[in-house]
Amino acid sequence: MTVPAVLHDARPSRPSGAKPPLVGAYARMSAVLPGLGVRQLGDGEPAPRAAGWVAAEDLAAGGAALDAFLAWDSAQVVKDYGQQARRDVVASFGLHRYAWPACLLITVPWLLERRVPRLPVADVAFQRARGRMAVRVRSFACLPGDPAAALPAARVVADEDALRAEVREAVADHMEPILDGFGPRMRRGRRALWGMVTDEIVEGLWHVAHLLGEERRAMAELSALLPGTTRPYVGTAGFRELTAPSGEPLPTRDRASCCLFYTLRPEDTCVTCPRTCDADRVRRLTAQD
Repeated sequence: MTVPAVLHDARPSRPSGAKPPLVGAYARMSAVLPGLGVRQLGDGEPAPRAAGWVAAEDLAAGGAALDAFLAWDSAQVVKDYGQQARRDVVASFGLHRYAWPACLLITVPWLLERRVPRLPVADVAFQRARGRMAVRVRSFACLPGDPAAALPAARVVADEDALRAEVREAVADHMEPILDGFGPRMRRGRRALWGMVTDEIVEGLWHVAHLLGEERRAMAELSALLPGTTRPYVGTAGFRELTAPSGEPLPTRDRASCCLFYTLRPEDTCVTCPRTCDADRVRRLTAQD
């Protein structure tokens, strides 16, 4: 879809003339992923409430705002596939369409600039049709020596391991209430829901990193971020390697959850779905080239 250029007119508390600490990372992301633009809100600037915008905290509340959000997904399924999806399938699609970009708000600055924002649901709004998000960055973690460490919003952590912990905590803090909102509409237990979040973290950043030419580094970073022992997340990043007929390595992964697309097209599984055998993965991955 075509969206307006990303807006970065934030005015957070910082020394005069200093650049907002996340503007560079979000701009790089939007340059390769123009379907997602991020606007950083300044001090005292209200979050957008125009038609089409939804506050993350309203999705977390699970009421009328979530009903309207999921009605869009239900209508889109009928438009695209000519059939009505189950209620839990619609909710799964809706959760994916929110969580995928929401996780990028945290993981992209971490990968590109080693800065990790804390973004509670009260500080994020989403305009799905236009592919835009608005965020208020009240605090972020960074490493010693980062030029942004002097900013009032900065929290300096000791090392890379501590910064990875910040990523996991920031995503969990944002997604926990979102799962509370979506969860009652889905036929999934809590572990399965966190499996979905695990997949959104990995597949979103993996995709953006591929577009940026940083795929291999991102795979290594994600493997360290999600080693399989970090609750509430489920499993590891799940990366492994297949071999093309030409001998070329083909990175792939196994999802921790199911997106339920098979309920609409049983013969058409995702390339990272455990239901998709390696021979089909190789065929589909080489066909993309």
